Amino acid sequence: MGLRSRRLVNAPMLTAVHRQDNARCHTARSVCAWFEENQDEFTVLPWPANSPDLNPIENLWDHLDRVVRAMDPQPRNLAQLAKALESAWLNIPVNTFRNLIYSLPARLAAVRSAKGGYSGF
Repeated sequence: MGLRSRRLVNAPMLTAVHRQDNARCHTARSVCAWFEENQDEFTVLPWPANSPDLNPIENLWDHLDRVVRAMDPQPRNLAQLAKALESAWLNIPVNTFRNLIYSLPARLAAVRSAKGGYSGF
């Protein structure tokens, strides 16, 4: 942690909030130990492991994954993979982006209806 970060963390009247999303990098022993040692300076919000991810970019990552995995021949090195991903990204129809954006109200309603639980998204 840099000096500036330490000053901010130790600043009087400053309460930091961390939303624990259970990502591996956030659940490492060293990170958990740090939060335990600094629990007076942080409020760690609980976040269920299977909480709904409403970020539409996840759908696009899945799309890219499917397109690249379906390629024949498969990319054999990093340069080929980068080129394949760029090509797949540039060929996503504009309607796909539009539909994901327009789906957000339905996604939010489904999460509210499920009281934060599984919503299908």
